[in-house]
Amino acid sequence: MAIPIKDEEAIKKIAVAGNIIFGIFSEISKMDLVGMKTIELNDYVDTAINDRGASPAFLNYRGFPKSCCISLNNEVVHGIPDEHKIASGDLIKIDVGVKYHGYIADAARTFAVGKISKDARVLIEVTKQALREGIKAAKKGNRISDISRRVQTIVETNGFSVVRELTGHGVGQVLHEEPVIPNFVASGPNPVLSTGMVIAIEPMVNRGDYQVKTESNGWTISTRDGSLSCHFEDTIAILEKGNINLTRVVEN
Repeated sequence: MAIPIKDEEAIKKIAVAGNIIFGIFSEISKMDLVGMKTIELNDYVDTAINDRGASPAFLNYRGFPKSCCISLNNEVVHGIPDEHKIASGDLIKIDVGVKYHGYIADAARTFAVGKISKDARVLIEVTKQALREGIKAAKKGNRISDISRRVQTIVETNGFSVVRELTGHGVGQVLHEEPVIPNFVASGPNPVLSTGMVIAIEPMVNRGDYQVKTESNGWTISTRDGSLSCHFEDTIAILEKGNINLTRVVEN
């Protein structure tokens, strides 16, 4: 399947969607999340998106029932918001997609709630570093494997593992487009990055083994060994020279 190429107007619309996500994450970073139900956080995200003239890209996507994914601790991705209360010491991963005038941006952040362990803090920093390095490799003339190699090297050098069953992806008029962006060097298609590609780079990094399992709700994916997991994601447009982060630079 061909990789969609976006023109300047499309990239501008994705950037608007991306700025909405950035604003939502900025506000969440200021909240006291202890004791908040994950469904309450979902409702905040839903309202914030709609109030800005956009729509939540995840709601009803392939049957997903909520407006964002909220995954805790050993949950990697696709957690369904519910009545669970967030506690001090939790790692909470929030994945948000926004659709604006027909175009989608996709991003995720991991938030530390209250006092977390040293291992958890290192896991967050390494995952953020892996995303930054992956973004640096996302430039015209490089291949997808250049992104994958940067991410995998950072993660494994620090003693963690990258999830293999889930990948980054192209994004635009639909949430998941070509190309697939693995977080490890994989066999298979390895296209050259070219001007106008828009891709979501998203390291999913485990404290323990990379193997995962799907929970009984059919959506939530967790580490098989119960170890902590971390997730950061940004939407990137490949330009003639370099790239632009449409969901903003990962916070230091």
